[in-house]
Amino acid sequence: MKRIGMLTGGGDCPGLNAVIRGIVYAAKAEGWHVIGFKRGWKGILQNHFVELDLKSVADILPRGGTILGTSRTNPYKNDGDAEKVRETIKKNKLDALIAIGGEDTLGAAHKLSKNGMPIIGVPKTIDNDLNATDYTFGYDTALSIATECLDRIRTTAESHERVMVVEIMGRHAGWITLESGIAGGADVVLIPEVSMTVSEICGYLVQQRARGKNFSVVAVSEGFAIKGEELVTAKKEPDAFGHAILGGVGDRLAKLIEKKTGYETRSTVLGHIQRGGSPTAFDRVLGTRFGVKAVQLVKEGLFGHMVSLCGRDIVAVPLAEAVGELKTVPADMYDLAKTFFS
Repeated sequence: MKRIGMLTGGGDCPGLNAVIRGIVYAAKAEGWHVIGFKRGWKGILQNHFVELDLKSVADILPRGGTILGTSRTNPYKNDGDAEKVRETIKKNKLDALIAIGGEDTLGAAHKLSKNGMPIIGVPKTIDNDLNATDYTFGYDTALSIATECLDRIRTTAESHERVMVVEIMGRHAGWITLESGIAGGADVVLIPEVSMTVSEICGYLVQQRARGKNFSVVAVSEGFAIKGEELVTAKKEPDAFGHAILGGVGDRLAKLIEKKTGYETRSTVLGHIQRGGSPTAFDRVLGTRFGVKAVQLVKEGLFGHMVSLCGRDIVAVPLAEAVGELKTVPADMYDLAKTFFS
């Protein structure tokens, strides 16, 4: 009987529990034993895990977050930690470890796999910025939440004749901001892939006022760089993977817009609300399919691979393809959004 372990690493997102449930059900159908490590790679390093059976995952499908907990622990940050992962796998007699996470979690998984450990990846990020998969679970839910928030902000902006700046998650890729901005009718959309000056941004807002529109909604990614200024960060120190901790560009931009145009301008940060709550039907189904396929990859011995959505099919792709380069917004998609700026 095979023994498999799993972990959920990085930021939480809707659909994680669907993946966990899918893995447990598929593994139990094979007669395999399953354990889940608590708090991502930290649980691996501490050998802290829970037994998982059908009863423990029976009612978790609609729940947000992850029943295993998560953290941004980097198993390559401290000397000897990577070897602790190998020891934990050996100590628990695991035939495979399924790592569920985004760029950083799967980047670590790829390194561990290259060092001979039996790793399978499952792509998770609300930013939808992982290569080699059409979509990651969690994105659809975050997009829906951001769109609803833009709809709600619009009524306040219109009532008070204000400019409302809405800061949306997105470090390197602006997919949530772009598509929620299009779906929510944002008047200006600002993403990490395209820098812009305050004068350029205000030029669009002035044009809108000139044609009789007395309010505007600006959707901005947290990773957007105001041309001529440094990237706005919430903290000086980076996270465990060396990334700047972002936050505050919405407030900074609102102050600059009001100063330059004289229009009353307010900012709202959606923040972690985009990660919370029940997953959409799309994310529940995608997460379930990913979980079941991950077990199939274990059965086939395709270690060093990740499950991926390609069209309508769930396929296996090398982890190297997923973490080699981020999937960012292409120019033609941003041009579509710009159609509605003036």
